[in-house]
Amino acid sequence: MTINYARESVIDFTKPFMNLGIGILFKVPSSQPTRLFSFMNPLAVEIWLYVLAAYMLVSFTLFVMARFSPYEWNNPHPCLAESDVVENQFSVSNSFWFITGTFLRQGSGLNPKASSTRIVGGIWWFFTLIIISSYTANLAAFLTVERMITPIESAADLAEQTEITYGTLEGGSTMTFFRDSKIGIYQKMWRFMEAKRSSVMVSSYEEGIKRVLEGNYAFLMESTMLDYNVQRDCNLTQIGGLLDSKGYGIATPKGSPWRDKISLAILELQEKGVIQILYDKWWKNTGDVCNRDEKSKENKANALGVENIGGVFVVLLCGLALAILVAILEFCWNSKKNAQSDRVSFSHLFLAY
Repeated sequence: MTINYARESVIDFTKPFMNLGIGILFKVPSSQPTRLFSFMNPLAVEIWLYVLAAYMLVSFTLFVMARFSPYEWNNPHPCLAESDVVENQFSVSNSFWFITGTFLRQGSGLNPKASSTRIVGGIWWFFTLIIISSYTANLAAFLTVERMITPIESAADLAEQTEITYGTLEGGSTMTFFRDSKIGIYQKMWRFMEAKRSSVMVSSYEEGIKRVLEGNYAFLMESTMLDYNVQRDCNLTQIGGLLDSKGYGIATPKGSPWRDKISLAILELQEKGVIQILYDKWWKNTGDVCNRDEKSKENKANALGVENIGGVFVVLLCGLALAILVAILEFCWNSKKNAQSDRVSFSHLFLAY
């Protein structure tokens, strides 16, 4: 029997021969249906928005840098060396086309010439390399790993919702645990079960398991019985960890001389590993164990968020800041050189610009 305060007050228990706790039995969640735009799943929604914002920002920055830098202005008629007409290849449309082509790894036929615009182009190439590599790697994981819809992950999730009902064995030690618990979450769960007592409490474990298999019901039960049923039915699973910790003991009358003898025998069997061998024999090696493909949560593909690849956005912003600084230096250097050739003051020429 499960050792608890109420029972220990009227009978004597031996040393516990098996540890257990309260677990949540639930039906195995169904596979997530394939969606039309599932190719967007490898990246989180905020990452897609940040990429779009980066695309707009870099395109606009490239356009401004190209207009600002004197080394991006060229004579469209090389044969007319004295021509005063100059043009810039990075118009608004060309700037966006250059950024689009490099993002899709195809190029655009436009090549930046100034150091500042080359820095913008180089840092954008690095950004696209990381984003596309991360997307491709995670896309492969999404295509090969089965996605499951798990409505609850823990007792807290169960307590915070009302769509999935839950209950336990009427009059059992699990019900006593929730009734007497001082923990807020468990008190909330007990109020829910008590309010719907007639519809959520069951009279036997078999009834509780049957209701779980019917769906939309979670059964709170001792982990030993839970493990036994999960091992034999692939449609059942355990949600979260154990809610408490206790032990199974052999009950004897008060003052019975057999209690100490049985306790010594239990300790000897535990030290020799016999109890673990018996557990494996009757729980796992009975021949009717479900051969399910265990997939831990770590093996499930998750969308990459800011915490995963947010650093590449920081590198991109730093690169743009460096490009702006270089563009300012280019402008000042070219202005100073023109001032010397025209024999005017640098400040006068700077104001003329």
